[in-house]
Amino acid sequence: MIEFLEKTKLLSLHTKNTSYIMQVFKGQHLLHLYWGKRIAMTVRDVYLPLDERVNMVHSDPSDKSYHIEDLPFEYAFWGKGDFRSPSLSVTNGSGVIIPGFVYESHTISEGKPEIPGLPSTFAKEKDEAETLEIKLSNPGTDLKVILSYTVFPEFDVITRNVRIENLCESTVRLEKFMSVTIDFPPGGYELLTLPGAWGRERWIERQPVPHGVVSIGSSRGISSHQFNPFIALLSSGTSEVNGEVFGFNLVYSGNFVAETEKNQDDRIRLNMGINPGTFSWELKPGESFETPEAVLVYSDNGLNGMSGIYHNFYRKRLSRSAFAAKERPVLVNNWEATYFSFNEESLLEIANRSKDLGIELFVLDDGWFGGRDSDHSSLGDWVVNRGKLPGGIEGISRKIRKMGMKFGLWFEPEMISPDSDLFRSHPDWALQIENSPPAEGRNQLVLDLTRSEVVTEIISMFKLILGTKAVDYVKWDMNRPLTDVYSSALPSDRQGELYHRYMLGLYKIMDEITSAFPDILFEGCAAGGGRFDPGILHYMPQYWTSDNTDAVSRLKIQYGTSLIYPPIFMGSHVSAVPNHQVGRSTEIEMRGNSAMMGNFGYELDFAKLNKKELETVKNQVSFYKTHRKLIQFGRFYRLVSPFEGETASWMTVCQDNSEFILFYYRILAEANMPRSSVKLAGIDKQSFYRETESGDVYSGSELMFRGYFLPRFTADFQSVIIHFSSMESLD
Repeated sequence: MIEFLEKTKLLSLHTKNTSYIMQVFKGQHLLHLYWGKRIAMTVRDVYLPLDERVNMVHSDPSDKSYHIEDLPFEYAFWGKGDFRSPSLSVTNGSGVIIPGFVYESHTISEGKPEIPGLPSTFAKEKDEAETLEIKLSNPGTDLKVILSYTVFPEFDVITRNVRIENLCESTVRLEKFMSVTIDFPPGGYELLTLPGAWGRERWIERQPVPHGVVSIGSSRGISSHQFNPFIALLSSGTSEVNGEVFGFNLVYSGNFVAETEKNQDDRIRLNMGINPGTFSWELKPGESFETPEAVLVYSDNGLNGMSGIYHNFYRKRLSRSAFAAKERPVLVNNWEATYFSFNEESLLEIANRSKDLGIELFVLDDGWFGGRDSDHSSLGDWVVNRGKLPGGIEGISRKIRKMGMKFGLWFEPEMISPDSDLFRSHPDWALQIENSPPAEGRNQLVLDLTRSEVVTEIISMFKLILGTKAVDYVKWDMNRPLTDVYSSALPSDRQGELYHRYMLGLYKIMDEITSAFPDILFEGCAAGGGRFDPGILHYMPQYWTSDNTDAVSRLKIQYGTSLIYPPIFMGSHVSAVPNHQVGRSTEIEMRGNSAMMGNFGYELDFAKLNKKELETVKNQVSFYKTHRKLIQFGRFYRLVSPFEGETASWMTVCQDNSEFILFYYRILAEANMPRSSVKLAGIDKQSFYRETESGDVYSGSELMFRGYFLPRFTADFQSVIIHFSSMESLD
């Protein structure tokens, strides 16, 4: 997996199909030579041609054969002639940036170490991964920077993170500390990101990489609806099936940055890590700090190739939940059916109807606690409202379970209402700036998770309620970004640490609670998809993809999300029409077919559906349960992008190629249009497949290269789901 050649000072990391190669240059500089399709490097004197350049600085007066600005670094430092954006900015007690770290040594070990206090991917067995740690030192201080690389050869994945150790006798301050840096050679790269907003998360955006710095990120205290912590460089013209893709995904749920910088020589530096604009960290003598992990994926088989690697790896090596490898239940959530206006009788009526339709899990959303009749009060007062639920959580859970369904419950534990007993008792537990009225989002404030007593209180609350064993599923919500970012528990010179300390407090809560209750299925949510990232998915194996449940809107949201995250991570539900977010009306068939992409469920009042619609729902639930394993654990391929026209299509293929399902959606129709066809992907070209409904038989090669002809669509918002199974022979 990892090789070091003493003669050439090459460090080579190899997966099944890729190579990542570095060199210790001139005995001190750690350079990036290559990342891409697997190669072998011969032994020779020169791997990096260097020329005499005009108007560049010689950082080493004793050796003027090279310039720092010319070198492709693995980790970059300011101050000695590299004027590009650095990986690390650390200052001494006088505020002076400490320049220049050089190679000291390296170690290679089996397995993958955990990152203290942070979520990360993992190796189940020591021999499935190998870790390289490269120690860089600063000649003028006792600061050490340790670059960590873990190679997962069978998954075609490399992960990176960085640790800094202060062995000095004085305190230093971190101002910027990236998880990953790579300097790419000149080339016609495109930049792919996933921008969005509430209700339209993770749309796909591509653009040629321009000169200068292009930066995406978040300063909201959450990874955000606006940008996902993901960035990719693509070779020019890359499609779903062809072209080179270099993907970077940060395992972090707070403020982040991902930036590209294209210099005068068309070289591109990519940096990714904690957002330096909202971060500083005081590092005392003997202390260390470790960055979040970045997951790196290379594919020369286009975007579907990259996605397939991420999907396979994340399904198996990201979430530690016992549910990561289990099929997920079909659920109904009462939120859009009742909002805050419910009682036990109305909930049981929804549950009864749900049971008859084959639904397996009933979820009670917001409004079950304190005086919570609107979003103006009671967050923090996690005591059941006996006026609504006379028998408490245990009582309604017992009645739901008696119907043969499981019972789920909504929480928003990171928030506090100004109108709550908790706030009246502990106003200092909320983030707020003295003598400045705090900004409110959804009429609530954010609890200060840098305080150990707040973390302890939340953990105790969860254990008290979940310890009753009345809850099978938890929806963990978080409905606003962080503002008034000040903690009276931190000294003035450490307020810059608050955003990251908040994340450490959150991860501590999630780790303890999910570990204490392994039999509960946890689903994350942040006003929909505002914190849909690998950090949360480490603890919670599924996430609410968006508060926008419109069937058409979800085509783009789910298509973009699938670039990195597999369908089994996506919560995807059928809701009422006209849709509560965009006002659009679509038929129940379209809504169901759109929601079938992920973890399937409903958010509507079944009492308002007619007999035909109820029969459709029953058939949808039955179809999904029949093919649930294929949808949740199959290989996923995007076929037609909703960002490029009025159609969308994708498919999921069984791991052994024995069956697959094709999904196709027509958004807006036109008069007298010809039939459409779609070319399939990922199936066995040599096999034959029978279409389940019609009985027609096709060869795999015909479906992939000639295509499959779809029914004629004569109206807006129509769709089909078509199941195929393989045949042993044509006889």
